[in-house]
Parts: sequence; structure tokens; C-alpha cells
Amino acid sequence: MNEIKKELYRQCINYVQKRLDSITHAINAAQQAANEDTKSSAGDKYETGRAMMQQETDRNRVQLNEANKLMVTLNRISSNTKSKTAEAGSLVITNNGNFYIAISAGTLTVNGQSFFAVSPASPIGVKLKGQKNGAEFKLNDKSYRIEEVI
Repeated sequence: MNEIKKELYRQCINYVQKRLDSITHAINAAQQAANEDTKSSAGDKYETGRAMMQQETDRNRVQLNEANKLMVTLNRISSNTKSKTAEAGSLVITNNGNFYIAISAGTLTVNGQSFFAVSPASPIGVKLKGQKNGAEFKLNDKSYRIEEVI
């Protein structure tokens, strides 16, 4: 199971890295477009175009900041530790799915098995945090029983 945790961690890192690369590319493309845009006789059109590119760059910088925060969160997680209680970096096997507590990265697959990468701050992450084997809880009218915390 420790190998599964390492693979889930690696997939989360790849997820964030792809986001970082995509956002950085978008910022560079917007910057290049702004630099190539030359002032024409239609001055208002030029200014509007530059303002729109600046807004797009600003939105991308916010997304870049969020993606960097996700990477920092992942860097604080050790994929080698085993805990008796669910916490960041834990793999939690329940009767209603398998959860990797790290970042919200959707469904990840390892060896044909599906795992939900969830943030500790997400509703399910909050319910899982601090729980031990055998614990039960409800979320959205669904009952969960923790079979194993790894």
C-alpha cells in the first residue's frame, strides 16, 4: 500500500505541475501578444486590447498563485509515513470509496483502482481527518465506514 501512496503523491505532483505549466504558458502568450500589439490609428482599440490582455494576465497570475499554494501543500506531505489516524498524506479505504488526503485533484487511478484525491479542507476531508479504522460518519446522506487508514 505504501507504493500506492507514493504513486498517488506522484500523480498529484504531476497534476499541479501540468497546471503550473499551462498557466505559465498562458501568461507568456498574453505577454507576447501585448508586446506585439502595435499602436494603430484606432487608439481606443489598441488600449482596449491591451487592457483585455492585462486582465487575462492578472487572472492567470491568480491561478498561478493558487497552483503554487497546492505545490507547497504537497511538499509538506510525506508519502512514506503511516498513521493510525487520517491526516494529510493518508490513504483512507472506506466502504464507499478510497480517498487520498492531499489536494483536490479528482479521481486518480493506480493499478486499476480508483482513488479520490481530496483536500483536508474539503467536506469529505474534514470528515475523514482524525478518524481511525472502524470509524463511521455520514456525509450528504451517505454512510461511510473506514476500513483502513494507511
